[in-house]
Amino acid sequence: METGGFCFTISVSSLHVVLMWLLFVGFLLHLLFGCPLSHQIGLVACHSVSMVTDSCPTNSLTLVDSSLPVEAEPELRCYISRRLSKGALLGGMGNIAAVELSVPEAAVGCYCCLLEQERSPEQPDADGNGYVICLMGGSEKGLNLFRLELDKYVQGLQSSLQTAELVNLETEIRPYLSMWYEESVMHIHRVVQMVQGSISLLLHAALSHIHVEVTNADDRTKADVARFIKAASLQGLVQEDTTTASLYKASEALTDLVIDCSTSPPTLSNTVSNRFCDGWIQSFLNAAERCNPFLLRQILENFKLKAIQDMNSLKRFIRQAESSHYALFRCCQFLQGCGNGDVLLQNAHAEHRDLPEACSIIRVLDEFLSEQQAQG
Repeated sequence: METGGFCFTISVSSLHVVLMWLLFVGFLLHLLFGCPLSHQIGLVACHSVSMVTDSCPTNSLTLVDSSLPVEAEPELRCYISRRLSKGALLGGMGNIAAVELSVPEAAVGCYCCLLEQERSPEQPDADGNGYVICLMGGSEKGLNLFRLELDKYVQGLQSSLQTAELVNLETEIRPYLSMWYEESVMHIHRVVQMVQGSISLLLHAALSHIHVEVTNADDRTKADVARFIKAASLQGLVQEDTTTASLYKASEALTDLVIDCSTSPPTLSNTVSNRFCDGWIQSFLNAAERCNPFLLRQILENFKLKAIQDMNSLKRFIRQAESSHYALFRCCQFLQGCGNGDVLLQNAHAEHRDLPEACSIIRVLDEFLSEQQAQG
């Protein structure tokens, strides 16, 4: 899918505010406004300069740079004014909502983040300058799936925005903004397109805490794979401590997954997968073929949710098995049917390491699963 570009900029008194980019149905936009910021209460105080519409707050927003069509500028200006005057934009925290513009004639997801400039030590109480970065594209729900990536990307502009009069607008700021969609949203799509059906190997590596090494590739490809693994992992979502040696010792014997990009498609070695991860391959391939990064991210989140649900089910069965042989039988049935037994037991070993009775049950389950795998 090809995309064209539009951009615009606004500036106000002591606050240059919004850098905005929009990708929607084949075109891309960005916007930069400015407005006075009241640092005492964390709100924006916009001084009266002009009334955009009857329902739009008066303010002194000044457009600095944008790829937005001219006819949509007043609407965006009004939207930003309302968000600022209501204090809906907090410093450093992204805010996502749906915005309706005449171009395009549909609601579009809009990410806004207020970045405050550093204040001079000589005037700590003076009104400071700030910037509101706005990134528009897809839907509100779609952008919410990439909130962390967008927050990180916007923070990358902080140092560039400290330059007086934005003399680096064309050399640094505009090129950086023009890449927001490619860098913050499309990385999952690029990884799926690169490895195709081998995506299950990366999913399994992410769940199993296996290190993935990318060779003979550029920095962007290496970063894409690292971000995919991080997005697919359950670190921070489950109770296991992956930073200590308490993690199931069997995982220590697993070799790094290596992706050699010297060939096309890449060659993967030391590969391990399971039936659970293999079952998600077609969903990822279908979404990638439709070039829908938002659907890809939703599928990835569904994958993680299902893995967590299965982990919780196994924990419940293990607790019941401490007092019931039938529950132990159900544990075995569950592990055999879910297709993700190796990952679930790895997690169970780490989480129950201080519970002797649970550990003895997990050892029995481990032996059962090993026998099943040996039988093919």
